[in-house]
Amino acid sequence: MKLTRRQKRENLAAYILLSPQLVGFLVFVIFPIGYSLFLCFAQWNFISSPEFIGLENFRVVFTDYRFWKSITNTGIYIVFAVPLTLITSLTLAILSNRKIYGLKVYRAAFFLPMVTSSVAISMVWFFIFEPNGGVLNSMLLLMGVKEPPAWLQSTTWAKVAIVIVTCWLKMGYYYIIFDAALKNIPKDLYEAADVEGASFWQKTKSITIPSISPVMFFIIIMLFIDIFNMFNEVYVMTGGGPDYSTYTMSMYIYNQAFSEFNMGTAAVASWVLFFIIGIITITQTILKRKWVHE
Repeated sequence: MKLTRRQKRENLAAYILLSPQLVGFLVFVIFPIGYSLFLCFAQWNFISSPEFIGLENFRVVFTDYRFWKSITNTGIYIVFAVPLTLITSLTLAILSNRKIYGLKVYRAAFFLPMVTSSVAISMVWFFIFEPNGGVLNSMLLLMGVKEPPAWLQSTTWAKVAIVIVTCWLKMGYYYIIFDAALKNIPKDLYEAADVEGASFWQKTKSITIPSISPVMFFIIIMLFIDIFNMFNEVYVMTGGGPDYSTYTMSMYIYNQAFSEFNMGTAAVASWVLFFIIGIITITQTILKRKWVHE
């Protein structure tokens, strides 16, 4: 169908208005993605011109102890930090889903870590976990614990400390989301359950969880992405140590790019991270049909 002169002018105006967004998308999204894919097969140190080296970057990354250690640590953080953060934020939302004096103050306090610099928070927690004279170990000594953990100096307890800090940082944001979801559940359902003599656990299991399952699915996806991108708190508190026991994939990518100036291996690790997140997201989307009630 032939366009009229007016339609052509309208289409031209639309293209002109959309062009800044399209140019930005091409320059800041498409080009970096394509260039990072090229760097997977090249060696580049920011100064010299990129040099094609084939699959050498893949060999270096997949034989690097630090790379596999970062994947293992990230998996451990997911196994413990995701359910802990999910349960903690949901519990806070359920407990505060009623008329409580000063509720706005509680909500602001829970959400405060999300609007505070993660670097500053990590520094505070660093001093809390200080083995000699730290707040936490001082409290444990007062409680009768003769040999409190070394925390950030221990390959085992350092992971526990990172999980605790991660949960504390993230739970306030997801608490707000859960709180909003709980307020959208019809009260008639709870009133009917009360008439039937249902307990608190029965109402939570049969009404609350199914009603907020779409929101819970969204939060689980976001938590997975948060853990995979975890960097600031680990970098400030442990630097990935001791003995790479808290090293994450984001730290590995950062060190490859900006410490060792090897953008090729950093690009390979970035694409591996991208595919892992993609596979997990697709798997969760498939499993969504079994437990999410739309």
